[in-house]
Amino acid sequence: MLLQATYPTTEHKAAADVIVDFFVSKYKIDAVLLVNSCARGKATRDSCLDIIMLAKPDQSRSHLSALQAGWEELEKSNEVIKALYKVGQYSVVHPDFINGVFVPQQRDESAGPDDFEVEVGNFLAYSVPLWQGSNYLAQLKHQWLPYYNEDLRQQRLEMVRWHCLNNLYHIPLYVERGLYFQSFDRLYNAYREFLQALFIARRTYPIAYNKWIREQVEEILGMPELYAQLSHLFEIRQFESSELADKAKEVEQLLEKYAPSPIPA
Repeated sequence: MLLQATYPTTEHKAAADVIVDFFVSKYKIDAVLLVNSCARGKATRDSCLDIIMLAKPDQSRSHLSALQAGWEELEKSNEVIKALYKVGQYSVVHPDFINGVFVPQQRDESAGPDDFEVEVGNFLAYSVPLWQGSNYLAQLKHQWLPYYNEDLRQQRLEMVRWHCLNNLYHIPLYVERGLYFQSFDRLYNAYREFLQALFIARRTYPIAYNKWIREQVEEILGMPELYAQLSHLFEIRQFESSELADKAKEVEQLLEKYAPSPIPA
């Protein structure tokens, strides 16, 4: 996927230029990255401006804190930033300050997917560099792209499958007790975990699990036949019924078909 910065308004571009100039001139950083909608040409005038400041991990934690403090001062005082905030309903700046160290975090057993693959994908696979001061970004891409190592991939896939099935297996028990909203919550989390497992199984980084689903499944994964099956999972005729348990079975079937266990039975 060839990406380039595509701003929906002149105010978005002007704000990005100001942010790059500010951080490059005042702080020791390795790269400034444009991510999310503006990086993928999907932004509108109401879209936020998502920008990443990358600094090597040998920088102290106080350095990242200083970057955050510098941004807060710029946001309050700069007229170009203020002009962007008036363009659309949600046209604000969402900055992030990272050191490029990606480590899976402990996750809750019922809370849905973690952000490990999403973060690596958006920061490295789907970002547009606005400025680079070293080869650190290139080193990270060499380490993480096109995908992380096979041992970690198999561990991650097996773990995500466990969480997905755990959510699915709770649903019929909750339905029997009349806990329909809790069942739906488990169903939605399991569906997102299926998407996570699907991308891991295909060694492809996702953009998100709650938006741009059609683009990701049809265009990035090249699986239009699967999207046709996903789009009706939440078409529920009678909420307080066993239909939620039936939907759980559908998700389980999709999981076993498209993201089976990497460990031989």
